[in-house]
Amino acid sequence: MSSFEFDPKHDPENPFDFGVRPKQGGDPTEGFADRLNEAQLDAVTAGDGPALVIAGAGTGKTRVLVHRVAYLVRRGVAPSAILLLTFTRRAASEMLRRASALVDRPVDEVSGGTFHSFANTLLRRHGKVLGLPPNFTILDSADSSDIIGHIRTGLGVGGRGQRFPQRRTCQSIISAAINRNVELADVVLERWPHFAHHTEDLQRIYEGYRDFKVERGLADYDDLLLYARDLLDREVAVRDEIGRRYEHILVDEYQDTNRIQGDLVSLLGQSHHNVMVVGDDAQSIYRFRGATIDNIFDFPKLFSDSRRITLEQSYRSTQPVLDVANEILSRAEHGYEKHLFSSIEGDERPRLIACENESVQTRWIADRILELHEEGLPLGGIAVLFRSSFHAFDLELELGRREIPFVKYGGFKFMETAHVKDIVAHLRILDNPKDAVSWTRVLTLLPGIGEVTAHRIASSLDEKSPFDLSRAKAQKRAKNALTRLSDLLNRFRDTFPGPARAIEELIEYYEPLLTEKYDDHPKRRAELEHVAVLAGKHKSLRSLLDDFAIEPPNRATDKGAPALDSDGESKLILSTIHSAKGLEWDAVFVIWVVEGRFPTFQAIDREEELEEERRLIYVATTRARQELTFTYPSGSWDKMGRYLSAPSRFVSQIPADVLEPWRATSTGLGLNDEVDLSPMIIPEATGLLGHDHGIDDVEWTEESRSRLRSRRKKIDSRILGDLGNDDWTYEEEWPD
Repeated sequence: MSSFEFDPKHDPENPFDFGVRPKQGGDPTEGFADRLNEAQLDAVTAGDGPALVIAGAGTGKTRVLVHRVAYLVRRGVAPSAILLLTFTRRAASEMLRRASALVDRPVDEVSGGTFHSFANTLLRRHGKVLGLPPNFTILDSADSSDIIGHIRTGLGVGGRGQRFPQRRTCQSIISAAINRNVELADVVLERWPHFAHHTEDLQRIYEGYRDFKVERGLADYDDLLLYARDLLDREVAVRDEIGRRYEHILVDEYQDTNRIQGDLVSLLGQSHHNVMVVGDDAQSIYRFRGATIDNIFDFPKLFSDSRRITLEQSYRSTQPVLDVANEILSRAEHGYEKHLFSSIEGDERPRLIACENESVQTRWIADRILELHEEGLPLGGIAVLFRSSFHAFDLELELGRREIPFVKYGGFKFMETAHVKDIVAHLRILDNPKDAVSWTRVLTLLPGIGEVTAHRIASSLDEKSPFDLSRAKAQKRAKNALTRLSDLLNRFRDTFPGPARAIEELIEYYEPLLTEKYDDHPKRRAELEHVAVLAGKHKSLRSLLDDFAIEPPNRATDKGAPALDSDGESKLILSTIHSAKGLEWDAVFVIWVVEGRFPTFQAIDREEELEEERRLIYVATTRARQELTFTYPSGSWDKMGRYLSAPSRFVSQIPADVLEPWRATSTGLGLNDEVDLSPMIIPEATGLLGHDHGIDDVEWTEESRSRLRSRRKKIDSRILGDLGNDDWTYEEEWPD
């Protein structure tokens, strides 16, 4: 797979001849009819010009992209003239591996990777015209947050006694404004109106953050896309060069693109219109990250000569599961029309189980998991999905009591752990000595050096000899440590041993600090050694740092490997629905499908957010191959004192002959012939809670308030503790 190099060997008399094309002749679709259905073949063989492929869940969009690449190469398009943009490098690599098998030759010259990887390579070569140095450093999310915190403190905002946004929230506000291409003030008013009175200070933080990055040659994830978009928009020569370089643009998961990525696709296809985007509007669930469903809806407007092809035959789920999915989609306010169907046999209807309370919900799910396992289904073929991470707390405790092994998708990412970031900071200094963030991290590891001293040392370094720390003003006990660090960095600068060996030497240097800092230092040492193994795949320091920043490993194991227990058996999967997208299991449980939790109270009165919640439950539904179960406690209190009793509107409207209603109590499970899906009375309170009724007007009795306070004391610490460690920022931005 090409790494987006824009200077291939070519005939100097013909600067845009990118190699010899495969010989013409033969049927480029040979063998495809046996592999593809009619709609898939139609998409694969679409002629030149723009095409929008709407691919329902499980309908084989990856197969279409794989065969499209093979078809273009067979048809005579040079592999180097094809650009495949995906959301993970792993996805692009796998697609190109499979395409190679279809053309009996490697297609390594196809440029495949993420939008950020493409933007990074483009900017390394051409970014100077925008004021971006070729050796710019890419900031990860934690680095960006640290800088914003530093800027906020320097401006004197957010002091004690003020309810000012935390630095992570400031970061989210800035990112949302950039990704959506709107004014920061508009973002604050729409999503954080309670901070509207701080808009002026937030704007100052944004401007300070922007200037800080420019002065030090830094770029965050948003900058990569923003600079790339501006480069192609302003520099006609660069845009024309890229347009001639890539004759065909293929984009995966188009529903997940943000506004800037949509602009990039438009600019890349401006000269030839040979753009094929593949996606499913019904699976657009990342609005909180800046994704906009408008891109997939506006594609026909952007390219007026485009054609639309819809894939509806699912190869994943049984028809009863798809019937539920179709019911959910049929009530969406907007969307491309599609009706999923399948030839996979299945006579078991999905179930909606009204549980007496959360404890009954938890025990019933654990019982059913054990039953499925005893029937021969591996635990790894079962998943419990939830809208927000804390919904699974009670279940996690029950699984632990029953010794059912499970893995929960969430938590800190491997590359965001402190010890790994410490090592990477040393490497980033070598690559960009002006990286003040990394200098601060490295220097504050040393004894006797705090942040103030670290900032002073970093700002006083000589550009000609940035690693000479002999004249740094610091406490006496820090001098030896500074000398040791200086010797290491200068040695690497004089003779760099390669990324893997450099990390091995850094581990030896860092080990005394590691041992002193962490009780579990042997485990952390092993993880650092794994970083060295990962580095062995890279020839240059720049390549390694870019890879770690743009698409970091999630943990210190092969993330493609199944989760196993000590006996080698696969583990049960617990996952937020956002984390589960793109995955599938034989049996799926979706828990807490109750009004107020799913959809959340925050989404109920906002059409855009409510529709995204609908798409989210559609994604959860279509993760199931054979068995699908929705559960909800029919009487519970949330942490804000609201009574939850009505099943989610997304499932309560589905006919009983499609989604069977059952009731689970402490004495057992049975068909719920008398299930009432209408709004229910709140005990000991005056008011209604249901689809059309809020809870703010409820008049609470003193007895109910007292009972609620007691209940909240038990759950608050668990809820707040989990939100602080969740892998997704969704719960932080849209609390339940």
